[in-house]
Amino acid sequence: MCDEAGKRGLAWEDFGSEAIRRCGLSQGGELVRQGGTSSLKGLRKQLFTKPAQWVFEMKIRKSTDKELAIDFHYCPLVKAWQKAGCSDEEIRKLCDIAMCGDHGIGEAYGGRLKLLKSIAKGDDVCRLYYHKK
Repeated sequence: MCDEAGKRGLAWEDFGSEAIRRCGLSQGGELVRQGGTSSLKGLRKQLFTKPAQWVFEMKIRKSTDKELAIDFHYCPLVKAWQKAGCSDEEIRKLCDIAMCGDHGIGEAYGGRLKLLKSIAKGDDVCRLYYHKK
């Protein structure tokens, strides 16, 4: 996507974040509909299933109706970007854009997401913290 945008004279940084956020809002809305709840426990059950936990090597740190904290010990996106030859700076930017989808999912559940740690930024885990008032 980024290469094709560049070929057309577009800066992917200018549109990627909002496009991915909209995708997250849509996906989150569907997850809320399917699960029948906007509880963050519902988000855990709908999106962070056992197979997803295995792929991302996740540890659920906290799961309540109003808080969901998860550590991801592996990120296939970072690995793919590294394999594609992206620089560390490009990977940080791409991760920020990709995380906009997760922020959109949080919004769809009536909450917010804080990214407390990031593999793309050199941390040992990605630590996601969804919360609602």
